[in-house]
Amino acid sequence: MNVDAAISPTTAVLTWLDYAVIVGYLVAITLFGSYFARFQKTTRDYFLTARSVPWWAICFTIVATETSTLTFISVPATAYAGDMTFLQLVFGYVIGRVIVSVIFIPAYFRGDLFTSYQLLQRRFGERVKNVAAAIFLITRSLADGIRLFATALVISVVTQIPVTVAVVLLGTAMIIYTVRGGSAAVIWTDVVQLFVYLTGAAFVFVSLLTRIPGGWAEVVRTGSQAGKFRVFDLAWNIDRPYTLWAGIIGGVALTLSTHGTDQFLVQRLLSARSAREAARGLVLSGFLVLAQFVLFLVIGVMLFTYYQHAPLPRTLARSDELLPGFIVTSLSHGAAGFIVAAIVAAALSPSINSMAATTVNDFYAKYVRPNADQATLMRVSRFWTIVWGIVQIGVAIAAQWMQRSVLDAGLAVLSWASGPVLGAFLLGTLGRGITEGQALAGMIAGLIAMTVVWGWPLSIAFTWYVFIGAATTVIVARVLHAVQ
Repeated sequence: MNVDAAISPTTAVLTWLDYAVIVGYLVAITLFGSYFARFQKTTRDYFLTARSVPWWAICFTIVATETSTLTFISVPATAYAGDMTFLQLVFGYVIGRVIVSVIFIPAYFRGDLFTSYQLLQRRFGERVKNVAAAIFLITRSLADGIRLFATALVISVVTQIPVTVAVVLLGTAMIIYTVRGGSAAVIWTDVVQLFVYLTGAAFVFVSLLTRIPGGWAEVVRTGSQAGKFRVFDLAWNIDRPYTLWAGIIGGVALTLSTHGTDQFLVQRLLSARSAREAARGLVLSGFLVLAQFVLFLVIGVMLFTYYQHAPLPRTLARSDELLPGFIVTSLSHGAAGFIVAAIVAAALSPSINSMAATTVNDFYAKYVRPNADQATLMRVSRFWTIVWGIVQIGVAIAAQWMQRSVLDAGLAVLSWASGPVLGAFLLGTLGRGITEGQALAGMIAGLIAMTVVWGWPLSIAFTWYVFIGAATTVIVARVLHAVQ
């Protein structure tokens, strides 16, 4: 029998069993998240879980938070189309976490902070805080809207329902359990979903291995011949995102920004029982993320090997659709539904609670109703959670016309304005004597620099964006401080 014919994928579609698994998972996770509504009495409960989360849950929720559908479908696609040089960026992620635990976490636990941007207000004043908070709300809306689109894309590929319908269904589930359960719902569903999608990834790994003639030996042979296992790229080209220098420097800068200043992840750290437990969970999450990315990249190499023997489905228009295409055409019924549920699990780690926290604490309670009681604040908090959920749904629907990789697009959006915010935090924690005006001027210079970088004919990889924006902010503020 011809080997290729023996492993050729069928044109099977999902059955009622697969749909039952997917719908059952969405219902279960929504009910589980809603369970925490009974514990939400104050905004401290709603946004910070009364600081009751143990270090191991902090570790798991951080991993689940940054491991979205972009990871599940786009990282394997990266290895399929290229190699494993993406890991150089992950090395920077690990180093960056250690620096965050030393520089930022102690500062966050000095005082009763609800958002990371209140640290900037304490150090510089309202203007710097407001700019940083506004940047977070804008960039997080765009980045997580793209993240939601990536999940809907998977659902669309495997179920043939329109992407827009998938976006609305997923977004509605996300809004319901976040509005009801608050931060506690987000964190504890993250813990559950981490194990769901890792189990799904492991199942895909085993499924591919059993379908490739020659098994693991064939994966190693084919991957090695094609250069898929290359990890290090020592080139100095600034237009290549995954070189050792861009990975380490850019990865550290990106992690300092996302894990050290971005309210989406800082809110998880602020929910820990103490600064020590927050630091322990954060550092350990780095090693778990590294292992996880290795798994997803290996799956990409396995997909490449598999499709050397099996015909590539003609319906797949982009590399981001490779993994979902394999799931729907090659896995048994029920199993395919579980893997799709695992991909959904990787997406449902919403930022809308942290965005509501920033809106209410940094703007509403400061400028609109400074004397609002807890009942009013809780009502407004839930209202803004819904608003930001709708905004992300709108971004996800619009992202259907995006041409670039969803992984690169998601990271690029976060990187564009995150650098100036990181620069402000570095000035606030390490830059003695820097005034509010100097910090603000540095942030404006950083935003201008990033706008120039985006429009510059000379291409610069997105992995450098945060570093460039932060360095410009710090240097300009330091120069102004020296001359004034």
